[in-house]
Amino acid sequence: MPPARPGRRPGPGAGYDRPRTALAQPRSVIGGHLLSAAVGYLVLAGCGSSTWAAVLAGGIAAGAMMVTRTPYSPAAATAFIVVPQSRAPLRLLALLTSATVVLVAAGVVAGRPARATRYPAYWW
Repeated sequence: MPPARPGRRPGPGAGYDRPRTALAQPRSVIGGHLLSAAVGYLVLAGCGSSTWAAVLAGGIAAGAMMVTRTPYSPAAATAFIVVPQSRAPLRLLALLTSATVVLVAAGVVAGRPARATRYPAYWW
């Protein structure tokens, strides 16, 4: 199966375009990606590396984000990516955490100039 690399445009755009939505908050951005990576590794362990397992991981991750109130649709792609590529868990989680923190920090910096609506609306 070829490597999957879905686009990430909805992520940064959500924080800038709609800073008050739940989708744009740090809890959803960081928590959604970490939760989805965990789901991806669980599905990989239970079902192996296949296209169907990747699709299953994406669906379970989307449901898990709704249950935990960390809705972030681009994060479902993280679970989808983990399954077929089988990366080392600690390395991927460290990289994923750093990337999501940088993404949130960029939103905070962009939201500081004299705008009527500041980002984030809430942290947790």
